[in-house]
Amino acid sequence: MYQATDLADALISQRFSHKRIDDLFANPISADKDAYYAKNLFLNLSTLSPYVSGPNSVKIATPLKELAAQNIKINKSYLVSCTNSRASDLAAAARVFREASPAKIPDSVKFYIAAASMPEQTAAEEAGDWQVMLDANAVALPAGCGPCIGLGTGLLEPGEVGISASNRNFKGRMGSPAAKAYLASPEVVAASALAGKIIGPGWYQQPEGASSVVMGEGDGVKEEERMITAEEALEKIIGQLDNVIKTAEAERDIVPEAKTTEIEILPGFPSKIEGELVFCDADNINTDGIYPGKWTYQDDITPQKMSEVCFENYDPAFRDTVIDGDLLVSGYNFGCGSSREQAATAILAKKIPLVIAGSFGNIFSRNSINNALMTLELPRLVHRLRETFSSNEIVSQQNNTREPSRNHESLDSPPPAPQSSPEKEKKLTRRTGWKFTWDIRRSTVTVKEGDNGPTWNQTVAALPPNVQDIIASGGLEKWVKKQIGGS
Repeated sequence: MYQATDLADALISQRFSHKRIDDLFANPISADKDAYYAKNLFLNLSTLSPYVSGPNSVKIATPLKELAAQNIKINKSYLVSCTNSRASDLAAAARVFREASPAKIPDSVKFYIAAASMPEQTAAEEAGDWQVMLDANAVALPAGCGPCIGLGTGLLEPGEVGISASNRNFKGRMGSPAAKAYLASPEVVAASALAGKIIGPGWYQQPEGASSVVMGEGDGVKEEERMITAEEALEKIIGQLDNVIKTAEAERDIVPEAKTTEIEILPGFPSKIEGELVFCDADNINTDGIYPGKWTYQDDITPQKMSEVCFENYDPAFRDTVIDGDLLVSGYNFGCGSSREQAATAILAKKIPLVIAGSFGNIFSRNSINNALMTLELPRLVHRLRETFSSNEIVSQQNNTREPSRNHESLDSPPPAPQSSPEKEKKLTRRTGWKFTWDIRRSTVTVKEGDNGPTWNQTVAALPPNVQDIIASGGLEKWVKKQIGGS
């Protein structure tokens, strides 16, 4: 795309230029005329309204208008972090203060500002935006990381409510797990700081005839209003026929039954992993839930301390429930959130050799391999555990991992799998009594569902030699050292 012939040509300053952007507009990239799409989605941008995420979840999104009507009082507001504290963000917030009367933050609210970097702060100071917020009683913090990751001044205390323009608000990330954190735009954060409650600056006007965001499948054009050329109609019909033919051919093909074959096990790598399953019945358990941010940047943390605080934000009882050698099972999208490697190393410190989940966050999957933690995706096991240990009536356990019913409207955030806990015995972390064996050589798992339960087997993907080699070496860093040393 960028026609780079060497590293110098691939520099960002040369790839992204006004000329390059003008070229893209003049000659837009488009798909082939015969391209087939599995799904077409549309979103009417004119019907968008400001949204706020939270509390304590980036996936729970509520229209600002609804939250404003709830009169949610706040204690602290934040315009900090590398994400939404650039000069343009600071200018957007400063505009709210310039247009407010009076432009003073009440004593009941602390408004913290920290530029993404010193150059961004300098730009805001030169524009007068920085001083406008200081005059309104904002509290300036050093540029760079701070409250967003639970460090330094201004952390949320138990029972407090905060609203931030950063991009993460997992439970306990910005302070106490007993606090509530919301995410919003710089303008909404500034307006909320002035009002002492979650509210907007009042600039947005709802489009006429639109009560909610207009979106869905297709192209959004009503059939009675659709106008297409004869050529477009013919291409559409041909595309549909091609798809029918491909589907019929796929159904005709006979897929041979998978055969169990043995793979080579590298020296130092286990051929089998077995243990009792401990079930954390929740989807979207994030890295802040696994390893609290307040411990992340402390260099003197010992493996023993890491094991003690592992899953502290998710379930304080985890440390006393899990014993050495247990195998951990959780729901879907396990390890989402920040990229901290301690989410993997803390689990190893807890002497858990294997994490099984319905699915994993991509960053966690990579961090696990890099730090020698073994993982396995096994949706069937999650389903069986939920069938066995969940009552018919779903009982909410954690707001930060559950999505409201309206979230089905989100095109990029499908609702997670059902999450529940028994009516009579609510446990975030449960010892199941089930035995699990992963025969790595034969790529087969065996599950014994308790003393009197059934036993079943399932073939899983073979573990490739390169992954074995990294894990057997103790992680990517040690593997690289071994390669450099030639041993």
